[in-house]
Amino acid sequence: MADGAGYRSGGAASSGDVTRLLVQWSRGDEGALDTLLPLVYSELREMAHRYLARERRDHTLQPTAVVHEAFLRLVKQRRVDWKSRSHFFAVAAQSMRRILVDHARARAADKRGGGQTLIPLDASSRGQAPRAVDLIALDDALGELEKLDRTKASVVEMRFFSGLTIDETAEALGSSPSTVKRDWTFARAFLYRELTRTGA
Repeated sequence: MADGAGYRSGGAASSGDVTRLLVQWSRGDEGALDTLLPLVYSELREMAHRYLARERRDHTLQPTAVVHEAFLRLVKQRRVDWKSRSHFFAVAAQSMRRILVDHARARAADKRGGGQTLIPLDASSRGQAPRAVDLIALDDALGELEKLDRTKASVVEMRFFSGLTIDETAEALGSSPSTVKRDWTFARAFLYRELTRTGA
């Protein structure tokens, strides 16, 4: 889980544009949703592509399908108190995480325990070599972290699953970059310990 550059493309909508449309949509403006989708679609697809790049080549999900499913799930969360563009992509990352984990669990069940998705995970901040972990095992470990500290689990979702920068994550959480850095370091070490303990 290396530090990412975040999602910034030349044609990306500004944070203000996205936030304004999210607020308008949450207040009942259906047209705002139609305007929002083209503004965030390429970035959502980039997120999905990143996730699926970790999958095996014979994976049956395609980035477009993941984006569409994630957006459908986001539409159902109309009552979310949208804070910012970063907040939107954090929620999108959570949706994509659930889609991919559900798919991985279904595939593993079909193969009676085989076919798990392996993804790279930086061991911790202490310099251990990166290793591959099972997506299902990572999700289980993240669930344990959520029980301990939901905010730290949210940092993982935003940094690892969404690719948000430290500053973007801080914005989405209403926190400071220094706090996010500490939470990120702790979370990575916690997940590494959990995954090592379970042998994932």
